[in-house]
Parts: sequence; structure tokens; C-alpha cells
Amino acid sequence: MDVSPLVWWLTIAAIIGLLLFDFVFHVRRAHVPSLREATIWSAAYVGAALLFGVGVWIFGGQDPGTEYFAGYITEKALSVDNLFVFLVIMSSFKVPRANQQKALLFGIVFSLLARTGFILLGAALINAFAWAFYLFGLILLITAGNLLKPESEESHDSDNLMVRLARRLFSATEVYDGDRLFTVQDGKRVMTPMVLVMIAIGGTDIMFALDSIPAIFGLTQNLYIVFTATAFSLLGLRQLYFLLDDLLDRLIYLAIGLAAILGFIGVKLILHALHENNVPFINDGRPVPVTEISTGLSLSVIVGVLVITVIASLTSAKGRAQNAVSAARRHAQAYLEVEHDPELREELFRKLCHEEEQLKKLPEKYRRRIREEEKLMALLHKVHEEHDRR
Repeated sequence: MDVSPLVWWLTIAAIIGLLLFDFVFHVRRAHVPSLREATIWSAAYVGAALLFGVGVWIFGGQDPGTEYFAGYITEKALSVDNLFVFLVIMSSFKVPRANQQKALLFGIVFSLLARTGFILLGAALINAFAWAFYLFGLILLITAGNLLKPESEESHDSDNLMVRLARRLFSATEVYDGDRLFTVQDGKRVMTPMVLVMIAIGGTDIMFALDSIPAIFGLTQNLYIVFTATAFSLLGLRQLYFLLDDLLDRLIYLAIGLAAILGFIGVKLILHALHENNVPFINDGRPVPVTEISTGLSLSVIVGVLVITVIASLTSAKGRAQNAVSAARRHAQAYLEVEHDPELREELFRKLCHEEEQLKKLPEKYRRRIREEEKLMALLHKVHEEHDRR
């Protein structure tokens, strides 16, 4: 599919326009998006991405259209997985709920710029070196294997690598001044913690790109499709964060599903590399007669794996238990952090009590595991003591 320079510039202008619209009409005024607002705008961005894909299908043909949808769905699934880490960073820096939107939008813009750079680098590697397909395939297989490993404390620790680096390299005040990046303290202009949050999110985005870009190149090598599928998967991620906040921890099998998808794409890349082989020490530099995986089959596998993953996560007892524990922990921590808003404090306590009732309804084996979590039990006990004292 050939794309003219005019179409490229119009596409880039449209994406920049959507980001500016998001900032001016939603992010500039700090507020907590309602469920209705998050749902409407999430649906709007997904709808725009799907309409764009239909346009690619109509004007570019069936194969480019299928490649776009396969790439978009894969990148969207990976971006949802990234929201887990965003949630950890927000919790670590205790970012007020109303101020999280600016940090998220910065993360999206930074991620788009970083991934554009990786896309150009990946395209240059593919055009110059045939072995780049082997490299990308190997990266995806290694990433898939890492996703299947039991989660380490580091992966969900509120003091992870990027957070520690941000705190060590940059000094900032401990007090937020709305969503401002700088404030005046003792007559001096100093950074607020919001700067550290943005640095942590931006640095994490770079690591995310190391698996997302090889994944999209495993589905298509058309630069326009790679760029647009990646861009549309990131647009609307801010709204999706607030929409899925309470559901993120329920997607307990998402890592397994993503591992299956990345492993599948990794195999597809290596098969394609063998089919186009010119590496001297493999088959004497001649192409290897192997069966390649079609883009249509790739799209079917990706959609099927994600559907099974989401259904299994939402219907499992383990998912319900993990969601209830995570919600109780968040409400308890938020309750202890609120000092000057009695109404919000009471609302959080009511939610916490509701979550505790849900925990009591779980099967005994899950209740036993929860009772063995000393930090969680101590946190809940502290909240009840604080509520009784007040």
C-alpha cells in the first residue's frame, strides 16, 4: 500500500489535533473523570481507530486492512498491560486522583514520540539487514517467556526501578501544588513530585516499546500501518485508565494471553525470516522452504486469545478474590491519606467496608491466604482504629 506525503502529513496533523483537543478540553482543568465521561471518550477513540481501519481496508485493500486491525488490537492489549505499571507509579508518588490526567497524557505523548523513533529504527534495520527479523522474533520469544514467569515483587512494587531512578536523580518537594510542575517554596522555585511522576512514566514507556515495536513489525512491515496502529492504540489510553481502574487487577490471566500472542508473533517472524533468509550460516544463505502464517490467521489467533483471556479472568474465583483485595488495599491507603475532607473519608470507608464484606464471601482457601497477608491485615486494622478514633 503506497501512501502519499500528503496523507502522511494529514494523518500526523490529525493525531496532534486529537492530543491537543484532549489537553484543552479535558486535562487542562484538573478533575476526576466520571465513569460516564471515561466510557464515552474511550468508546469515541476506539470508534475512531476502527473507522480508520475501515478506511485502510476500503482504500488500501483487504491485506493492509487486516494488518492494521491485527496490529491495533495487539498494541492495544499491550497498552492495557502497561496500565498496571502506571497504576503502581501513581500509587508510589501518591498522585491526587484529580491530577493524574496530566501525567497520563504526558506519558502518552512521550510514548508516541519514543515509539516513532523505534519504528523508524526498526524499519531501517529491516531494510538494511535481513537478520533483523530473527532478532525481533527472538526478542518476542524472550519477552513471552518472561511474562510466563511468576510475578516478582519488583514488577508490582511501588518502589520499582524507574521510580527509584527518578527519586535519586531529581530532587523535588514532597508537596503537590495542583498539577503544576513547579512551585515556590521558601522563596525558591522547586519541582513538584509531578515532574518525578512524568519522568518515571516516560522512562517506563521506553521499556514498553522494546516489545511492542517488534510485535507490530511481526504483523506488517508497512511503515504507515505500523505508525497509525501504534498511535491509535495510545490515543484514548488516559480515558481507558480511569474506565478500567477497578478492573485491571481482575485481568489475572492477561500476562498469559499476551505471552501467547507475543510467542505466536515471534514464531511468525522467525518463519518469515527463514522464508526470506540470506544469512550465510543458515541453509548456505538461501531461503528455507517453510510455511508462513497469514495475517488473517494472525488476526484470528490474537482476537481469540484475548477473548478467552478476558472471559477466564472475569469469571474465575481467583480473579474476584484478587480484585476485592486490590480494591480494599487502595481504599484503605486512600482513607489514611485524606485529612481535610470528611465526606470523602466516609465514602472511602463505606467502600472499604463493602470490599471487606466481599472478602468474607470468598471460598475459605482465598480467605485463608488473605489472612496470611500481614501487611494487608495491618493496614485494614489501622483504618478501623483510625475511623473509631475520629
